[in-house]
Amino acid sequence: MEKIRLGDACEILNGFAFKSENYVDSGIRVIRIANVQKGYIEDNTPAFYPLDSVGLDKYMLEEGDLLISLTGNVGRVAILEKEFLPAALNQRVACLRLKTSRLTKGYLFHILNDNLFEQQCIQSSKGVAQKNMSTEWLKNYEILLYSKEKQDVITEILDKTYNVISCRQQELQKLDDLIRARFVELFGDSEHNTKRWSIAKLSSLCNVGSSKRIYQSELTETGIPFLRISDLNEKIDGKNNTPQLFIPNGKYDELQTKGLVPSVGDILVTARGTLGRCYIIKPSDTFYFQDGMISWLSDINESITSLYLSYLFSTTGVQKQIANLQAGSTVAYLSIAMLKNLDIMIPPKTLQKQFAYFVNQVNKSKFSKEDKISSHNYSRVFVTRRRFL
Repeated sequence: MEKIRLGDACEILNGFAFKSENYVDSGIRVIRIANVQKGYIEDNTPAFYPLDSVGLDKYMLEEGDLLISLTGNVGRVAILEKEFLPAALNQRVACLRLKTSRLTKGYLFHILNDNLFEQQCIQSSKGVAQKNMSTEWLKNYEILLYSKEKQDVITEILDKTYNVISCRQQELQKLDDLIRARFVELFGDSEHNTKRWSIAKLSSLCNVGSSKRIYQSELTETGIPFLRISDLNEKIDGKNNTPQLFIPNGKYDELQTKGLVPSVGDILVTARGTLGRCYIIKPSDTFYFQDGMISWLSDINESITSLYLSYLFSTTGVQKQIANLQAGSTVAYLSIAMLKNLDIMIPPKTLQKQFAYFVNQVNKSKFSKEDKISSHNYSRVFVTRRRFL
């Protein structure tokens, strides 16, 4: 069976290092790594550059561009829809544009959106702290070159499954939107504190720190999972990722004895790449995590709940504070000192409990829909492998 290299089939473009200090409320949408999810563009917290920005011509995106994440959760693929234009490509996101008529865009999307491609991207990537995929590796990646007729058949079969998955994901998105709307209803606009809640620095509400440093020589092939920032992002996204790095059980027990392991209700916060994403420690969690890239909120004050705080981090009020702290930096990094200085609204505990109850009820619906998406994903992979690959 003939194969074709992606570099021969596509023009592969790299992005620009946009500075968050220049972000505005509307204009050219900056497509960042966080926007590129598996099979779709996520746009809950958009970032924009001024429309009159100069020197961006070669980074401007077009409808139908195929985008791939190159850092962190590498190998995620999405197609840019017209509704997101005008848009420009940020650094560490690659854009693929077909330059041959031998491949169809639909076939290419489904092959690259397959779990096999994502796993191969992960395996090819370098970096212990954070996975980084090379566009040179991407250029040399080979895909099977079927006839145009067979590509159309493959695309038609997988489109049907993908459309079902897409509908389920839209339903999940609506449930997430419902939670965000309830948050605003209860707590107001976090950016302007429209309900005039009292404000406190994060440092006064919890202990802000990180893990004890684990050196590469201490990592093992079995034991307790050791999470890098890409692993944490997958946990936040609800993916059942397979651990790749571990620390010895004895080392974990030693850290736990010294109080250096997160407890139930503590919050882990992404501190590199996509900043301020939160994960609340669950009773079933047993893992350790990477210092520097991931921050740890513990001993949370009784005046605030972990759930409220984690959702507050996703609002424009906190995200804009984080963006302002990045002024002048081309590498997104949220230091412990920056975290400590964040202003946090403190609404009544009764309202926070109301919000927690609402989220719990919505999550019951979400879990059911997520199970159905997982089932359809399995079916898509099975059909692709058995019939064609």
